[in-house]
Amino acid sequence: MENVALIESFSEFKDDKLIDRVTLMAILEDVLRNALKKKYGDDDNFDIIINPDKGDLEIWRNRIVVADGEVEEPNQEIELSEAQKIEPDFEVGEDVAEEVKLVDLGRRSILALRQNLIAKIHEHDNTNIYKQFKELEGEIYTAEVHHIRHRAIILLDDEGNEIILPKDRQIPSDFFRKGENVRGIIESVELKGSKPAIIMSRTSPVFLEKLFEQEIPEVFDGLITVKKVVRIPGEKAKVAVDSYDDRIDPVGACVGMKGSRIHGIVRELGNENIDVINYTNNIQLFVTRALSPARVTSLKLDEETMRAEVLLKPEEVSKAIGRGGHNIRLAGQLTGYEIDVFREGAEEDVELSEFSDEIDGWIIDEFSKAGLDTAKSVLEQDVEDLVKRTDLEEETIIEVIKILKEEFED
Repeated sequence: MENVALIESFSEFKDDKLIDRVTLMAILEDVLRNALKKKYGDDDNFDIIINPDKGDLEIWRNRIVVADGEVEEPNQEIELSEAQKIEPDFEVGEDVAEEVKLVDLGRRSILALRQNLIAKIHEHDNTNIYKQFKELEGEIYTAEVHHIRHRAIILLDDEGNEIILPKDRQIPSDFFRKGENVRGIIESVELKGSKPAIIMSRTSPVFLEKLFEQEIPEVFDGLITVKKVVRIPGEKAKVAVDSYDDRIDPVGACVGMKGSRIHGIVRELGNENIDVINYTNNIQLFVTRALSPARVTSLKLDEETMRAEVLLKPEEVSKAIGRGGHNIRLAGQLTGYEIDVFREGAEEDVELSEFSDEIDGWIIDEFSKAGLDTAKSVLEQDVEDLVKRTDLEEETIIEVIKILKEEFED
């Protein structure tokens, strides 16, 4: 391969990868110097001149003239008789610049040089992609479904960059076809070897927060602040919002007339039920609002243990707990308090912990996780609902109900 041929292939890379000229010249010089080091042991005494516009590439080797038979460093020194073949009037002690052709490096070295050039350009390309997407972490991004695998969907953006949407970052109801556009946030970007691994998520609370920014002008403009977002992807979410302008109703602005503004977000998230709540520094009021749609009768906070005891009318209890315990769990995550629900008239009730002699502790804990801490709270539920809300077998629940009923009959 002649020097000009390498420059031509070099220009092809430039056009294909859209790398700036200065960077490409630096890459080419680096690759050439590596080849010279392998051939001559050192490259300090070589000048490399690259002119990609004209297709010129020159390599000059600089050596000092020494007397015949006194060469100690062949790469740094040249015998007088050899120097005079280049220029007859050279003398001992003078510098000689001799042009080196690529063909002088040998065929194998030239092939290796071209492979190294390709590898360096790809490495540079991958580094730029990594930097580009690292800056996009936490931002919404759209890409097209390219390939559907069991554990992930492979997406491609307009530049052909590969983005991975793992199964556990997909909303349970998500179903995508090849060629379909998918929105999510860039959750993480890591270098796996020299290749960037770009991970997208649709289950992150940040995705919901960014959707609010995109879809609700007041949030985008900063008039409304999203204070906190908690989610059970595809099921339910709670979003605390605030405004520093008393003239703006943050909840009303986010929801819109008859839910018009939030409808697009709900649809994007597979009909995820979204509660928008007014944020407040008043913890008692915030816990009360977080348990919406249930109406709280009274509330007692323990700031040291971060627990909240909530008293509700019997008909409000199921609303506070929600289907599958989702509402009370999200309310706890939103406020940072562990919430215990009690019914009005609980003096006639009995704590489940009182039955520890007859019911195993882990079973009582399972009921407690679903917000069911008393005998009546369990007895008021259907067996089918209890199976859905706990990780207990139907036979176990029936046995517990039998024990509780016997206690009240006694």
